[in-house]
Amino acid sequence: MEMRDFGRTGMKVSVLGFGCGAVGGLMVRGSSADQERAVGKALDAGINYFDTAVQYGDGLSETHLGQVMAKLKPANVIVGTKVRVPSSEFGRIADEIARSMDASLNRLAMDHVDIFHLHNPITVDGGGESLSVNQVLEEVVPAFEALRAAGKTRFLGITAVGDTAALHKVLDSRKFQSAQVSYNMLNPSAAQTLPAGYPAQDYGRLFDHTVTAGVGVVGIRVLAGGALSGSAERHPIASPPPAPIGSALDYGTDLQRAQRLMPLVLEGYATTLAEAATRYAISHPAMGTILVGMATVEEFDAGLSAVLKGPLSAEALARVEALSRTFVGEGR
Repeated sequence: MEMRDFGRTGMKVSVLGFGCGAVGGLMVRGSSADQERAVGKALDAGINYFDTAVQYGDGLSETHLGQVMAKLKPANVIVGTKVRVPSSEFGRIADEIARSMDASLNRLAMDHVDIFHLHNPITVDGGGESLSVNQVLEEVVPAFEALRAAGKTRFLGITAVGDTAALHKVLDSRKFQSAQVSYNMLNPSAAQTLPAGYPAQDYGRLFDHTVTAGVGVVGIRVLAGGALSGSAERHPIASPPPAPIGSALDYGTDLQRAQRLMPLVLEGYATTLAEAATRYAISHPAMGTILVGMATVEEFDAGLSAVLKGPLSAEALARVEALSRTFVGEGR
């Protein structure tokens, strides 16, 4: 397994991480035997980053990951979890963050996590369930730093969703060491300038900001919630199609555009569209580790196999760009 430097943390992370999210659902709704088998395979393959959150199954993902880790007792793994502060608690952000961390550690049966990510969207002025830049820098950061001082986390992170300008400001502050970034074949704007009229949120070359600030990147939505499988079929334990992040405004449009990328398979650049999407995500040098949702052990195996084939070739990447340019001018 390829290992990559994770920003300025000094950690090396496996280029494929183990996502414990609710979209694939294995670590939320899968059997305990399958959960243990998948984590065991991941460890055997050299995967060392495991990503969970209280929002994944209302704590079930953390509980199940903790149970498997307690049984397998792996050494030198990196675990990240998250906090989403509800708007009803915006008047007591620090207290809510501390409470959430303690509850997460209890479910994980751990005394600390390596990375603690803010899960709220970040916007310039806040509103709804999003936090403003000022709230993040003036309230969330001190609360996270207090947790670090107490030995409950090593590094501070964000989930990079919200306003592009707000995300740039927060990353440029150098207060965080990790960012979960949406990056896939439907929206490559974290890495490159989008053509005018491209139907996606423009993240404004966000990778330039992570690299400059020394922030490690966790790639999320690599398969666009499943759309980049190219199939509408979903496994029984997977979630219903999730709301897109940064790409189309509805899942059906993402799926339709994903299917227009099938020449990548027909022309021999990859054996499946999901393989192409997975290898695309690891092709950018700013990427630290990626998360690929899974419902079954077999889906984990497919993701691992894709990563072990390495990044897409330059020719394949050029073909992705040419195909995605056909989206220009369409509505999101």
